Amino acid sequence: MSLRMALLGLLTVSGPSSGYDLTKLFERSINHAWQARHSQIYPELAKMADGGLVVIEEEGPRGRKTYAITEEGSRLLREWLLAGESSRSIRDELALRAFLLPTLEPEDAVAVLREAVLSCDAKLDGMEAIRRAQDGKGFGRYALELGMRQTRMFRDWAEETAEEIERSIRS
Repeated sequence: MSLRMALLGLLTVSGPSSGYDLTKLFERSINHAWQARHSQIYPELAKMADGGLVVIEEEGPRGRKTYAITEEGSRLLREWLLAGESSRSIRDELALRAFLLPTLEPEDAVAVLREAVLSCDAKLDGMEAIRRAQDGKGFGRYALELGMRQTRMFRDWAEETAEEIERSIRS
């Protein structure tokens, strides 16, 4: 359901767009909050067209289709945004790695955590560049801020956990 909502939202903001355009827009904007590949986006657009949430406004060369959101799609997006309770089922690879960290030798666990800190620093640098380019006005700025806070939180956890394991090694 969330991929559908993301696509409806992008069509609302960007106006009529092709699957290719939406994939590129996805990569430049919402990708920090929700990831999808073109192999997921194109079939979802076809389902949305079959369901009356989008219409194909134009068909161009090589089968290129331009999609536009319908009134039904706008209504569904609005309803979903206002619904309040969202699904909290999470499949988080970082959380799984954190859960399984004790299966490593302490030195290896510290190395993994130190690498995670460096990765978070690089991700934060990239997100900060996006924020500067948007000048606080861009679409998706709230999601960007949430992503930055989550990344900082994970970075701090990784740093503190590495220090804790290092203390236990020295003891």
